[in-house]
Amino acid sequence: MKIIPAIDIIDGKCVRLSKGDYSTKKIYNENPLEVAKEFEYFGIKFLHLVDLDGAKSKHIVNQKVLENIAKKTSLQIDFGGGLKTQKDIEIAFNSGAKQITIGSLAVQNPEFCFNLIEKYGSEKIILGADCENKKIKTSGWLEESDKDVIEFIIEYQQKRIENVICTDISKDGMLEGASTDLYKEILEKTTIQLIASGGISCIEDVYEMKKIGCSGTIIGKAIYEGQIGLSELKKFIENA
Repeated sequence: MKIIPAIDIIDGKCVRLSKGDYSTKKIYNENPLEVAKEFEYFGIKFLHLVDLDGAKSKHIVNQKVLENIAKKTSLQIDFGGGLKTQKDIEIAFNSGAKQITIGSLAVQNPEFCFNLIEKYGSEKIILGADCENKKIKTSGWLEESDKDVIEFIIEYQQKRIENVICTDISKDGMLEGASTDLYKEILEKTTIQLIASGGISCIEDVYEMKKIGCSGTIIGKAIYEGQIGLSELKKFIENA
């Protein structure tokens, strides 16, 4: 199972939110590259980088942060936030993203996204299935939809999507544990590679995600608040 730390960006700084609420912003480091280099030092190979300014403004904003981390580390970066047009997506890939995560766009313009999967291949595109009460939310989680998360994933699975990040928004940044039952249901009803996101609070949660069959786990606030040590994650990676 991949260990995938998250760096969320507002104004070029590394921040975390609670439940996606921008008013709860907490700055952890003004230099995201420092954070990324520390992850790399502890043997981490993957990074989930989110442009929260981009998600809110509906176009890519923090591509320079992406470019800097991609040039100065060997981390494989999946990038999301504000990817609304072909131009945004090209900027993300040209700035060093190995994969992009499509969330809002996948709800609002599915045909465009199906074409992206055909153009770039399913290994380059991750579906972001961010939900609350099993209903998909979009635009930095500021807008609700009536789409059921499992039906949404199945729709994209039929179009050859392989990797899905599912975030239970009610858990995100709360350090109360992951949505294990939701993830089990997704894994039972689909054949996708599921990356769990939201609520991871301790190293035991990480082992639980591996146990139920997730292909990856995104970890954010638990690292920044010191509830999961990078040395613990290094040990997990070495033993995997």
